[in-house]
Amino acid sequence: MTMRDLLLEVAGTYDPKASTRAGVPGQEVLRGVSKRTDLGSTDGLRVAGFGGNGTAAAAPWIGLFDPEINTDPKSGLYLAYIFSTDLTSVTLTVQQGVTDLMQKIKERRPRLTHLERQAERLYGSLPSAVAEEWNHRPSLGSGERPEAYEAASVAARRYEIDDLPTHAQLQQDLRVAVNLLQRAAAADAAWRAAREEDDDDLEIADVPQQQKKNEKKSKRTVPAPSGFKPRDSGEYIANIAAHQQLKSKKHEALIEEFGAYIKTRDYTPVNLSIHPKDLILRQGDDASHAPGTPEWLVEVKVVRNGKRTTAVREAVGQLREYSYFLYREKKLTPPHLVALFSESIGAYAAYLEDQGIAAIWQTGGGWEGTPTAAAWGMVD
Repeated sequence: MTMRDLLLEVAGTYDPKASTRAGVPGQEVLRGVSKRTDLGSTDGLRVAGFGGNGTAAAAPWIGLFDPEINTDPKSGLYLAYIFSTDLTSVTLTVQQGVTDLMQKIKERRPRLTHLERQAERLYGSLPSAVAEEWNHRPSLGSGERPEAYEAASVAARRYEIDDLPTHAQLQQDLRVAVNLLQRAAAADAAWRAAREEDDDDLEIADVPQQQKKNEKKSKRTVPAPSGFKPRDSGEYIANIAAHQQLKSKKHEALIEEFGAYIKTRDYTPVNLSIHPKDLILRQGDDASHAPGTPEWLVEVKVVRNGKRTTAVREAVGQLREYSYFLYREKKLTPPHLVALFSESIGAYAAYLEDQGIAAIWQTGGGWEGTPTAAAWGMVD
């Protein structure tokens, strides 16, 4: 059975008037989704079916979760195939979790307005060429949950059950949706981080949990970005908005080594008080920055276990989102974009050039990069 077969089976067996007890055909299909191994490529996603709890859901759905982003449908971002209440259509959507919000915002209209605004903000961070093909606003039917799902949809594509695309087309659409999910999640993280005041941006040593509980958190005044200082290469935890991001020794060592190198190329590296950015570069010896003067935004990625795809994908997503939320949305001069890697990224170098992103990577003998990086004088 393929994903196409599964969608058809749910549409054909699900009964919104039935209970969720064992033995109900449609519910059994949905409960068995998480154990299926015959749904085609799901790009490492965790898949699960949802048909309600006690009372059958008006709009059943199949969730697809990227473990590196979110595995809880109550909040956060994930993908979902959501059926309309009449089961005549199903919509593949980049979805915001609604359950937790429904507990926080009890009134219907304010809740829907909040979800719609969040959806519009995230949709605006997606590549325009792709987003235009995923600008469908779901129409799932009446009911509290279906309406919440509609408002929470960031980007979507609708399929009529009587005219479902081929398995191959559904798989292609799913791959695009995965990319949109990752971009939206990166944008959401960047936006939340940008909202935090600098004096709440604390980097703390990885101390025992009990010690952390006993320490009183103090605030500090953070000066404007003014220089470059290699951080401790030991591992530390950077508190970024509501989550913790583990920075490794290799990551900080890479920044330190590149910072020392790029100074010899008539660039000034800056990594102080620029959270959540890894590094920015400015031409000349002065780290001060005159308004309107462009700078280079550098996203640093350690290629782990040869996983170039993951490193490149993360670099592209973060550079695009930081450029939008930390520059364009604040009416600042857009930066030049640079992706810095711990090793060669092979064919992805040409891909990044095509995306308007210069790439630089460390080699045994120094540093190499793409034509744009060479044109800027960052590599030979």
